Amino acid sequence: MGKFNFIKTEIDGVVIVEPTVFGDNRGYFMETYNEAEFKAGGIDADFVQDNQSKSRKGVLRGLHFQKTHSQAKLVRVISGAVFDVAVDLRPGSETYGEWVGVELTAENKRQFFIPKQFAHGFLVLSDEAEFVYKCDDFYHPEDEGGLAWNDPTVGVEWPISPGMEVLLSEKDKKNPPLASI
Repeated sequence: MGKFNFIKTEIDGVVIVEPTVFGDNRGYFMETYNEAEFKAGGIDADFVQDNQSKSRKGVLRGLHFQKTHSQAKLVRVISGAVFDVAVDLRPGSETYGEWVGVELTAENKRQFFIPKQFAHGFLVLSDEAEFVYKCDDFYHPEDEGGLAWNDPTVGVEWPISPGMEVLLSEKDKKNPPLASI
């Protein structure tokens, strides 16, 4: 048995990763990344940058992408819970404009692999969440793009609970619809 379970999604290349967790009365241990096992599981990315953010309930970050310096990402939550989304922006893809979402929590310890040429975003479901991710290319601020989080042609079904205020950055409020990208 490997240390990871790689679950394919409806969109080719987007993978949910479940680590094997070894626990006892002292706590737990798990590997979060192993290059050889990830390659055997179909994920071949050379990660060069790690990022971390902390956000409060209702914060929606995204949907972001890099235009020419596209990044593959391996994302996970180390505290709290988020609903994480990947939208296919690969030109000519059979699933162009379609999305996949997964709940990532500190408890379920799932990770989400998002290939290059996808828009990515997440909604914080818990009071706070700490989100960490690996990227296979460096961030280029002049190259960033965004997709409207609520574009009806994409139709992401965000789990917005009654009374939850969606909190967006000023930049994300101006992201265009898919038809304009």
